[in-house]
Amino acid sequence: MTRQEKDALISDLADRLSKSEVFYLTDISSLNAENSGKLRRLCFQKDVQLKVVKNSLLSKAMDRVDGKDFSELKDVLKGNTGLMIAETGSGPAKLIKEFRKKSNRPILKGAYIEESIYVGDDSLEMLASLKSKDELIGDIILLLQSPAKNVISGLSSGGGKLAGILKTLEERAA
Repeated sequence: MTRQEKDALISDLADRLSKSEVFYLTDISSLNAENSGKLRRLCFQKDVQLKVVKNSLLSKAMDRVDGKDFSELKDVLKGNTGLMIAETGSGPAKLIKEFRKKSNRPILKGAYIEESIYVGDDSLEMLASLKSKDELIGDIILLLQSPAKNVISGLSSGGGKLAGILKTLEERAA
């Protein structure tokens, strides 16, 4: 690979990292061709981009990204590294857990999720349980709707009459 090709690859990686709010670094060593192909297909199905990268080039790309600090992740750049880029924070973790039911790889080296850095395979369970932004908004809306639904059901159970409404409110206060 020529110097110009390396520079172009570093620029491409830096661009991907700057645009991405979620990426995982994984150890994909010892995956044979068949399992590697299965992992790539699973990533494609789950809308996760998988790219095998050279550690030195990825480290240089991390240096080029403005406004993000990847210094903690540079320590895990050893051995074979797979870069998984996704839209949701838990997507790659769930994918890794699913794939590891049949294989002992990939192993999570580190993850960057919306300005937070996680290092080590022991973070996998926690990352897999993260809720997406849409799921959190749905939970908040559900919590906000709950008190209003209780008041409405209490009012309708009293028949809509003033005495029934007062009785319902009195029972709730007690």
